[in-house]
Amino acid sequence: MIAFSWQFIQMDFTTKPHAVLVPFPEQGHVNPFMKLAKLLHSHGFHITFVNTEFNHRRLIRSKGPESVNGLPDFRFETIPDGMPHSDRDATQDVPMLCDMTRKTCLDPFKELLHRLNSSVDVPAVSCVIGDGVMSFAIKAAMDLGIPEVQFWTSPACAFMCFLHYRDFIKRGIVPFKDNSYLTDGTLEKPIDWIPGMSNLRYKDIPSFIRTTDPNDIMFDFMGEEAQNNLNAPAIIFNTFDALEHKAVEAIASKFSYPNIYTIGPLPLLARYVQDDSPVHSLNSSLRKPDSSCLQWLDQKEKGSVIYVNYGSLTTMTNQHLVEFAWGLAKSMQQFLWVVRPDVTMGESTTLPLEFLETIKGRGMLVSWCDQEKVLAHPSVRAFLSHCGWNSTTESLLEGVPLICWPFFADQQTNCRFACTEWGIGMEINHDVKRIEVEALVREMMHGQKGEEMRRNAREWKTKAKEATEISGSSYINLQRFIKESLCSRG
Repeated sequence: MIAFSWQFIQMDFTTKPHAVLVPFPEQGHVNPFMKLAKLLHSHGFHITFVNTEFNHRRLIRSKGPESVNGLPDFRFETIPDGMPHSDRDATQDVPMLCDMTRKTCLDPFKELLHRLNSSVDVPAVSCVIGDGVMSFAIKAAMDLGIPEVQFWTSPACAFMCFLHYRDFIKRGIVPFKDNSYLTDGTLEKPIDWIPGMSNLRYKDIPSFIRTTDPNDIMFDFMGEEAQNNLNAPAIIFNTFDALEHKAVEAIASKFSYPNIYTIGPLPLLARYVQDDSPVHSLNSSLRKPDSSCLQWLDQKEKGSVIYVNYGSLTTMTNQHLVEFAWGLAKSMQQFLWVVRPDVTMGESTTLPLEFLETIKGRGMLVSWCDQEKVLAHPSVRAFLSHCGWNSTTESLLEGVPLICWPFFADQQTNCRFACTEWGIGMEINHDVKRIEVEALVREMMHGQKGEEMRRNAREWKTKAKEATEISGSSYINLQRFIKESLCSRG
């Protein structure tokens, strides 16, 4: 633990800055928001963390009522998401959720800000940090005269792609005329007109361009939300300069966007939060992790295990699940596999009994885990992942290379950059077959290409650590971000 005294810790109640954070209600967004909230709290901020009512109930079911009690200066609030009431312990329908948040959340959020500013129990709200896909926060803060910042939780390269969604319409590419584009080679066509990006194909653009519907909700939502971010006075990214400097520079130059702060990777900056800080007890996981997998890993040799996890949203057919299963089994490698109960689409998640018999002693299946701890474990050598941004950066931070099976959204873009720009990944065909899984797992665990990617991943690990040292770019950017965007107008 590095001892450090933050600039803003000694503040009385009346002068203490108060940040209200509102993440999109999905695990991959809530996690980095929680890390940012803890960092700001360690800088002396009073924090209000805004969950949707649905996720609030999920947290209580996962961690107990005490999980949302908060602290005197770190409190949880809720707003409705506009969705039908549900107590399912699973992510809601994403397109419907996106559509409803942008249509219904503005007024409840403004009411919450009014209530906080009228309360004698908390400092006046000095800033709002809205999710990059929750741009109603910009309008709410603007209407109330409160400084606002957007936090884009996926990479800068994906943001640049979303900013060009309108160009796919202008160029007559989207919507596609019919579904033949999926098989006729169209997705392999190169793109050379997005600044700061190279070696891209249609298939590497965030997946929502893959539509024949001119009114597709996700294509419209993501493209417009990205554009709306340009109305905010500042935007922050969970990335670091060495990793994505081309995309960040292109965003700043093309869109005249001067206030961009790269403050990642947040898991590394989070190490500056004191170990004895009460915020360490606050947890944003919507699922209860199985800690027994860590004891299982303790029994394995160094670098002997491949970790498999498709994240909190990815779904697949049961046929694809079985192909993954037999590919892992036939690779003869030891593996830890996270199989969520809702990982298969509208089907019960079932694996063949013969498979379960075959992997006894060398394979462990759990429904959820603490991924950061798993990736940091010395026995883990590689990661078969959906390439969500949190998973990609967490893998990079531990020098663990990726076998990539992107599902949707920015995952296709993350996969492309991991495989071609950063040299840390190999991709599995979307129509996954066991023979390919077996071959790639063997290559990644013991092959020459796998070793090369491990070296590259270790180099990126070093660069990420350098970025978050006290003299590093991300550390300095965090201080600038607080001073220029959160406190100067607070």
